[in-house]
Amino acid sequence: MEGHRGRVRLRQAVLVAAELEPVERALRDALGLDEPYRDPGVAEFGIVNAVFALGDCFIEVIAPERDDTAAGRYLDRHGDGGYMAIFDLDDLEAARARVADDGIRVIWRIDLPDISGTHLHPADLGGAIVSLDRSDPYGSWRWGGPRWIGQVADGASGRLAGITVAVPDPATVATRWARALGVEPADASELSLRLDGDGEVRFVATADEQAEGIIEIVLADVPTLAALPDGIVIGGVKLRPPAVR
Repeated sequence: MEGHRGRVRLRQAVLVAAELEPVERALRDALGLDEPYRDPGVAEFGIVNAVFALGDCFIEVIAPERDDTAAGRYLDRHGDGGYMAIFDLDDLEAARARVADDGIRVIWRIDLPDISGTHLHPADLGGAIVSLDRSDPYGSWRWGGPRWIGQVADGASGRLAGITVAVPDPATVATRWARALGVEPADASELSLRLDGDGEVRFVATADEQAEGIIEIVLADVPTLAALPDGIVIGGVKLRPPAVR
């Protein structure tokens, strides 16, 4: 590893659900969220979605709208759960070069004036779909809706502070994610990656391939969640406040 390559932030965590509305409603009720943005562009993937802003971070729920979609195949294997993690990188071109060198397949790519995105094949990295994105100006976020295109807005109280990813081989997957993102593992024994904005990605072991995926989303500064130290499960994922260190 050649060291940290500019800012790397966890900006968006994505859940997949067989039915959008129940999970959307549960998130709004539990976290005190505002009206979500519904992106018509995701119809390209055969899905519908709801995107919620917390501070300058986001939680998205997607659900398949037609047969034979990647989201539907995930649901067939795993059920409702954590599906994708989207990162905002300063040096996206270096990250794209690293994943190409490592033979990581790109399943979707886009370059717009204000944002670029690169979805990586989950079978090559492990755990979930990882998207390497770059916002311009930094902190804007087209995926959050028109208010965020080319500018920084704000959402409900809160911040996306981390995710926990369950995989059969955490050490190998942590190394792959670290390489793709261009960050050093925080501690080999902890199997975690520390990111800008006090973000963290943790990897834990699972013996059940059906349980592989994002199993926790850590949300800071959410008043309703702060009163629930053990968290709450919504859409197959535990939402919890940061642990006291």
